[in-house]
Amino acid sequence: MENQNGSVKKVAMQYGLILGLASVMLSVIVYVMGQTYEQPWWQGVLGFGLMLACVIFAIKAFKTDNGGYLSLGEAIKVGLAVALIAGLISVAYNFVFSTVIEPDFTANILEKAQSDMIEQNPEMSGEALEMAMGITEKMTSPVVLAAMGIIGSLFLGFIVSLISGLIMKVNKPAHLE
Repeated sequence: MENQNGSVKKVAMQYGLILGLASVMLSVIVYVMGQTYEQPWWQGVLGFGLMLACVIFAIKAFKTDNGGYLSLGEAIKVGLAVALIAGLISVAYNFVFSTVIEPDFTANILEKAQSDMIEQNPEMSGEALEMAMGITEKMTSPVVLAAMGIIGSLFLGFIVSLISGLIMKVNKPAHLE
């Protein structure tokens, strides 16, 4: 994971930790505001903005540490590493949140999902509602939520690092390789 001059690991740890802690702080703010179950639109926008900023700054820091050179592969490695570290921190927080801070979180999510389904489709049969709730229950299990959190983080990290890498890419001259 290391390069001649710049270290993916060093940069990823620093910016992944910043992104992970900022994401946790954002979740805490939403919780304190009493909007955990509503998931306000601004939370998603701020979360994406944090991801964008941290991945871009991490890639820029790696490029600086690497003498101003950056390959697309290095940019993607840095971005994915930052996203993975932040995703793991967020998953750990979400586990603590749903088991310690708000132990009824899953039950409340399921209750809200059921009331939303009934409100959006009052003609839904009891059997269809039961089947939909079964699927919803499986999708809100801690393992599935953790997997979706990490996959989502890696996906966004990949997209941001791909675009950033294409923009910031500066190949080393052949005589320096």
